[in-house]
Amino acid sequence: MKRFFAILSTLFVVASALAVTPDNDRIFAAINDVDSPLYYPNLILRYKEGKPMSEEEYHHLYYGFAFQPSYKPLEVNPAMTRVQEIMARISIDKPSVHDIDELIAAGIAAMEHDPFSPTLLNILTYAYGASGDKVRELAYSEHLRGILRCIEQSGDGLKEKSPMHIIMFSHGTDLIASKNIGYRKGQIMSRTVEFVPFDYPRNKVKGFYFDYSRVYWNKPDNYTFKRERTWQFNNLKPREYK
Repeated sequence: MKRFFAILSTLFVVASALAVTPDNDRIFAAINDVDSPLYYPNLILRYKEGKPMSEEEYHHLYYGFAFQPSYKPLEVNPAMTRVQEIMARISIDKPSVHDIDELIAAGIAAMEHDPFSPTLLNILTYAYGASGDKVRELAYSEHLRGILRCIEQSGDGLKEKSPMHIIMFSHGTDLIASKNIGYRKGQIMSRTVEFVPFDYPRNKVKGFYFDYSRVYWNKPDNYTFKRERTWQFNNLKPREYK
């Protein structure tokens, strides 16, 4: 696992130079055009089937999800709670067949709410690998790479005016964790941007800025924001916000 994410980090250093800020109008038009190769129902079907996808397809899948009726980023994901419960008890190095079967079932269910969660993609990559299903292990690892690359290419994240764009708060901290970097509590900089500081600076970079505006597109009037815990990538242990 540590070697795998070291490879990912190397890729992202290169990818960050190719920022593609999401154009909501163009994305909406493309994913709703039945004659477009980026028509959303076809894209999401291929994604769920584990098919190889291009960077453009990941871009439209990820940011296009914000336009789907199933996009409810502020709702609780009960299946994710189940995933966390299983991960809390599982023996990572020598998991039982029963635990892996339960983990896969819970992970697939949780993805109905958050299909592009790097945490879930990471856990399912691990689970399918542990089960001996190399085809699905590769498919989910490629999806994980594709989604993280998509987020990182949306901005350099080094300034408030050039943030990376995310559709769930946890996706930003997942991206940081995928680089094996610790982080502290996020700081709201504006109505659309959050700064997540590293536990200590890396190459003079103190943290990343993330645009979270899509999360509040359909915010319920009575909603009170509370962060959910997320998962570290290097050893799959739970991490909670303070």
